[in-house]
Amino acid sequence: MSGIHVAEAGDGPLILCLHGIGSSSASFVAQRTAWAASYRVAAWDAPGYGRSTDPDRRLDLRSYARIAAALIAARGGRAHVIGMSWGGVIAMQLAVDHPDLIDRLVLGDSTRGSATSPDRARAMRARSVELAELGPRPFAEIRAGRLLRPAATESERRRVASDMAAAIRWPGYDSAAACMADTDMTRVLPRIVAPTLVAYGRHDVVTGRPEADALAAGLPHARVAVIDDAGHLANQENPARFNQVVGQFLSNGR
Repeated sequence: MSGIHVAEAGDGPLILCLHGIGSSSASFVAQRTAWAASYRVAAWDAPGYGRSTDPDRRLDLRSYARIAAALIAARGGRAHVIGMSWGGVIAMQLAVDHPDLIDRLVLGDSTRGSATSPDRARAMRARSVELAELGPRPFAEIRAGRLLRPAATESERRRVASDMAAAIRWPGYDSAAACMADTDMTRVLPRIVAPTLVAYGRHDVVTGRPEADALAAGLPHARVAVIDDAGHLANQENPARFNQVVGQFLSNGR
């Protein structure tokens, strides 16, 4: 897909990894390393993130899903898809619009979208304004701490802030925030036929158990897994446990 950077490792069945609204392909380094012996692991930089080009307009959710579908099609036509947070919302739309491309679906610390309440939608739109006013580094330093479990070290907080500042810039983030503010997946969840794992960090205060339970209640073929010692960034905070739980779920389908 022109203009979309994808970090890849390994060979085998495809896993496509879709990062959260404040991340990039770099957030999946532990998964690429762990699974490269058995899978082809591909992690994108969403439009306007990391090394991908900026969108020339705001993209809606179905546009993100079409881009992800094209990445899968270009790599053989089917994939397991792992979406963290905002990436999980894109993954769900991908599963609705292109069910033939999805083998198994993993929703990590994800959500139905911010349009489930007017307050959440307003807060999400306000983030774009805040980023435009502050710039990436101050914005990241404000937000990073809330993403992590309470026991996170100061060095972890600094790393997350640095990674976020390197990943985000206004055009991409603005598009993503508008997409989230416009989205409520509740009514379409029953249309997702792929076996789905809903995983969340035990200490996630951003989405956590309430959203995980709501997703699992609406999805026809879902199971829930809790990742201990992790907050909203479960795949980064406790990669060993995340990789074990997700790896078992994916291998059951092979």
